[in-house]
Amino acid sequence: MRTSLPRRPRRRLLALLGTAALAFTGAVALPGTAEAADILTNPGFEAGLSPWTCTGNLGSVVSSPVHGGSKALQGAASSSDTAQCSQTVAVQPNTTYSLSGWVRGSYVYLGVNGGPSTWTTSPSSYSKLSVSFTTGASQTSATVYLHGWYAQGSYYADDVSLDGPGGGGGSDTQAPTAPTGLTSTGKTSSSVSLAWHAATDNVGVTGYDVYRGSSKVLSVSGTAGTVGGLASSTSYTFTVRARDAAGNTSAASNAVTVTTDAGGGGGGSGFKQAAPYLYEGWGDPPNPQTVMNATGVKAFTMAFVLDSGGCTPAWDGQRSLTGGVDQTAINQIRAAGGDVVPSFGGWQGSKLGANCSSASALAAATQKVIDAFGLKAVDFDIENSDEFENEAVQAKILTALKTLKANNPGLRTIVTFGTSTTGPTYYGNRLIEQAKSIGAGIDVFTIMPFDFGGGSDMYGNTVNAAEGLKSKLKSTFGWDDATAYAHIGISGMNGLSDQRENTTPTIWTQIRDWANGHHIARLAFWSVNRDRPCPGGGVTSNCSGISQSNWQFTSITAGFTG
Repeated sequence: MRTSLPRRPRRRLLALLGTAALAFTGAVALPGTAEAADILTNPGFEAGLSPWTCTGNLGSVVSSPVHGGSKALQGAASSSDTAQCSQTVAVQPNTTYSLSGWVRGSYVYLGVNGGPSTWTTSPSSYSKLSVSFTTGASQTSATVYLHGWYAQGSYYADDVSLDGPGGGGGSDTQAPTAPTGLTSTGKTSSSVSLAWHAATDNVGVTGYDVYRGSSKVLSVSGTAGTVGGLASSTSYTFTVRARDAAGNTSAASNAVTVTTDAGGGGGGSGFKQAAPYLYEGWGDPPNPQTVMNATGVKAFTMAFVLDSGGCTPAWDGQRSLTGGVDQTAINQIRAAGGDVVPSFGGWQGSKLGANCSSASALAAATQKVIDAFGLKAVDFDIENSDEFENEAVQAKILTALKTLKANNPGLRTIVTFGTSTTGPTYYGNRLIEQAKSIGAGIDVFTIMPFDFGGGSDMYGNTVNAAEGLKSKLKSTFGWDDATAYAHIGISGMNGLSDQRENTTPTIWTQIRDWANGHHIARLAFWSVNRDRPCPGGGVTSNCSGISQSNWQFTSITAGFTG
């Protein structure tokens, strides 16, 4: 989706905000410096596995291959579990720590929950990974982890080090109370979302561990979480335990048993979504619950997931994937009964599709976002010369999406791209042809019918562009009209576009009614931030440039049923 302001002013603003935009900072005070001391327990696995815990019971200690000493960790990643092994330690607030470890195997990750991570592809011998992070102003614990990748086989790790001053709490032996009220708040064919009531502690609860049966599968700091990587139509039982800074763990909460949904067949059948774009990076982002209550809309496309370096996903390439304003918005949306679709890419910025070295690396980076939020769908906004007009990058993205669908049963995949007034351009046609050739199984091909020099007839040109897309899908895939329409999405731009094309509320209502009448799959627009009046205001970030009522385009979009 094209943005109606260049990224440079936003980044200048972020630069002025300084460390307030970083994941682990929460105060203006300068962070302390870590003392050179490894505060992990059993960092070389010489004493066995404890206190490390591994998801799915997929971790073990082996005597070969090792980096140092006589033992090392082996994580046996499966097709549904990355074999994440983690340890929680007490830390000091507002302090910088250095995390490192020696690893070997295919796609091995090292990181800290809620903070940065790093990874390596497939070293045949031990290779060192390093990353640093700064704790928040009131943070007293951190959970470090290692994991492999789905269906990549065993990885090995040894001599892990977390350098910095240890936290307090050495004399605290009182465990927190057990969490209560554990319940399921949502599910898909591959994930279950859970919520519970907070536990109490004599010093303070620092985190919660979610268990699937006897296996710890997730650690979070709040009272909600989503467990991904599950099989469809399968019954799972979950409990939660609270944890304090000294490592004391509570008794288990009440158990809740959930059966995941049946796996989807792909192909776009039955997938209908009204999801305007919401962007937390600029444009006076509204409270999503306010918009939902006013309009009835239930889904948002969250923009944009970019590359923060090293094929690492981050919101806008700068905001931490979890724990920041974007996660707050997602939590608010889901608490109000809605859901989100993150959008990867866009017109500008450092994009994962262009910068990840391979389709498998891109799939791994995207999987991080899927796992972080238990996603049902992802949108790849493929634009500009670095992705859309690069056939190799197109193929990389489509191959990654094919992999993601195979690894996440029921996941819906959306590609969004520009168009002419009569249908896909050369590169749009090429994208569709590559999707067919690769067997990517794309659910929705979404066009952006604006900034195409379309003149004043935005309704007519939008319909003509969509009909051109339908014809291309029919000729490429051999579909009939109904099937082709069921794979089409429209993503417009409310009010004035960058080229001053004007989509009024009346025109957008006509487009929505056409979309309903032809039973297409998806309707979106850029953006909710701009869904406010400012007649004569031009093309700007927080209003449409035309006369309208607040959230009028969102209300119209909420009436899309497909």
